[in-house]
Amino acid sequence: MARVVERRTVGRTRSCPHCRATILESSSVCPACRHHLRFENRRGEEQNPASQVALKVSGQFARAASAGPGEYHVVVVIRDAGGAELARKVIGVGGLAPGEERKVDLSVEIFDPTAA
Repeated sequence: MARVVERRTVGRTRSCPHCRATILESSSVCPACRHHLRFENRRGEEQNPASQVALKVSGQFARAASAGPGEYHVVVVIRDAGGAELARKVIGVGGLAPGEERKVDLSVEIFDPTAA
């Protein structure tokens, strides 16, 4: 049996009441602060997992020990198939002392929408 989901509800957003991040309206847990938003799974069931992990990247960057202090910013850009920019967010900024490093993890998870 095919799942029927109203097209207008897929991808709708709202603000997390805890951290004010923009999240999917269908989320029961905020992906930013990880607070529970709805308690649909009261019987000890786990939250619906992502149907697909489309991208997972881990990396690190460092300031050379021979260089002076430096600054950084981490920017994520989302583009459509034609290359048009849909969103650009500064995720974090900071400073690095000589020899200091930071690690970055990025993941894109795709979920099956639930019928409302």
